[in-house]
Amino acid sequence: MTDIRTYLKAGEPLLFDGAMGTWFAALPGRTGERCELGSLNCPEEIEAIHRAYLEAGCRAVKTNTFTVSLDLARGDGETAERIVEASCRLAQACAEPYGAYVFADIGPAPESRELSRAENYCRQADLFLDRGVRHFLLETLPSDHGLRQLAQHLKARCPEAYLITSFAVSFDGATREGDFGQTLLRRAAALEEIDAVGFNCVSGPHHLLEYIRGLDTGGVTLSVMPNAGYPSVLGRRTVFQGTPDYFGRKLAEIVQAGASIVGGCCGTSPAHIAEAAKALAAPRRITVCVRSGGAPEPRPAASANTLAEKLDAGRRVIAVELDPPVDDDISFFLEGVRKLRDAGADAVTIADCPIGRPRADSSLLACKIKRELGVEPLPHMTCRDRNRNAAKALLLGLSMEEVHNVLLVTGDPIPSEDRDEVKSVFNFNSRRLAAYVSGLNETVLRTPFRIFGALNVNAKNFDQQLRIALEKEENGVTGFLTQPVLSREALENLKTARQTLRGKILGGIYPVVSHKNACFLNNEIAGMHISEEIVSLYEGKGREEAEDLATAVSARIAGEIASCTDGLYLMTPFKRVALMARILREIQGAHRV
Repeated sequence: MTDIRTYLKAGEPLLFDGAMGTWFAALPGRTGERCELGSLNCPEEIEAIHRAYLEAGCRAVKTNTFTVSLDLARGDGETAERIVEASCRLAQACAEPYGAYVFADIGPAPESRELSRAENYCRQADLFLDRGVRHFLLETLPSDHGLRQLAQHLKARCPEAYLITSFAVSFDGATREGDFGQTLLRRAAALEEIDAVGFNCVSGPHHLLEYIRGLDTGGVTLSVMPNAGYPSVLGRRTVFQGTPDYFGRKLAEIVQAGASIVGGCCGTSPAHIAEAAKALAAPRRITVCVRSGGAPEPRPAASANTLAEKLDAGRRVIAVELDPPVDDDISFFLEGVRKLRDAGADAVTIADCPIGRPRADSSLLACKIKRELGVEPLPHMTCRDRNRNAAKALLLGLSMEEVHNVLLVTGDPIPSEDRDEVKSVFNFNSRRLAAYVSGLNETVLRTPFRIFGALNVNAKNFDQQLRIALEKEENGVTGFLTQPVLSREALENLKTARQTLRGKILGGIYPVVSHKNACFLNNEIAGMHISEEIVSLYEGKGREEAEDLATAVSARIAGEIASCTDGLYLMTPFKRVALMARILREIQGAHRV
């Protein structure tokens, strides 16, 4: 058999088979049955599917092993090995008479505490290598987690192995985990152990064609395997409406757009592959798409981001948090923002439904104070209440309103008494959401967001917090707002963070306003720790004395943390805006922040 690299260098596209699961599910009595078990329970039916694709004209077949990752993730190595053994034997026996290539089909692995994605992929690679398979397709990936380790492991064991990695992106170019295909393509192509990179699943042929036309794929061996179209449910069965002749024509256009490796994913059948083989065999006409209008239209200039500009210039900043209203009366909030601005705040941060209770939307308020008061807002955005579509829509709206700073947090849980009626979403955690916003910065937005994250300096396991913070930085976070520094332990953790992290750090200060307030925060609010020394200071103090003390303690802490921060993050207690204005002036006068 011709070496696959030689085959591709000759200039002929490599045509893969189509879906295994779609056809298997359509067989009598197989609806709802896991098709990978068919290699064990009904091998003659799996053989028939392989042969139908080969008769249709494909030059590469995938082993019937897409979900073996799940077996390994749940610790069922025996089932995984049996499926791989049987599936390799069937695919190899069917492909040999046709001179077709056999590819180990590896689907996305879930993250689990027992087995990382990298370990999962490497174990599968070993199972296939031990059975003589030398070509690998890692497909439908939502991220590149574990990819580097797999590629290096595979080539260390078998230098001649051929590895295709394929990501699943929707029509907007994002995966279900929030990564962008353009970024994933670039990172995968940079790994010398990976031979080809591309996309499959989720999208139909038209959208994948349009998507790759907008990418810089120079120098990349590109693989594209779209779905037949988009699914609908008919009689409790999922069906795809795309016709085989349309699919075949589109696959030929995908080859003209630069793909060297093509095939079918969900909803495709031997009829689709037969039409693709026919279209690819026809004389090809090179088409050139020319956009009208002459030179490309320049992108609009980025709008100003005064908070980012101050931080980048090395100026210390103060951001003050003011909770959004619980009803539609915004007068107090706007007046509070105005007073904070006049007292010297560089930005106002707005929580996103803190402690899981509904309040006025932080992003809408951010737009309002930017537009009406000229204040630089820093809205919080949680992962609790929005899926990816809603998050993107909101971010686009913020950018249109020239709000270009955002604090990404996972979000407090919904209170237990409300959980029957109010459901959390959590499509992301804060790290994945940061990666998604970074992708929007690279691909969509004329002015990128400055992404901030939270850092809990009061955590008992602060080493773990630092590891998470480093991952946030890898995903695009450029600054951190910390929990309040109200103890020696928090101060030491803050110093460690300064030595470890690259991003800007705004040290948290919360003015404790009474002994009762201190006890409540220490015992009932996650992420808070107030030293006994500070708690004892408030014993027996009335409101006026307590506010004097809060001002003095806050100013002292501001001085103590100045050397290990780039600014301050002040949190307003109980709507006491006048107190915050007083503290702002005290800090600025004493420390020239």
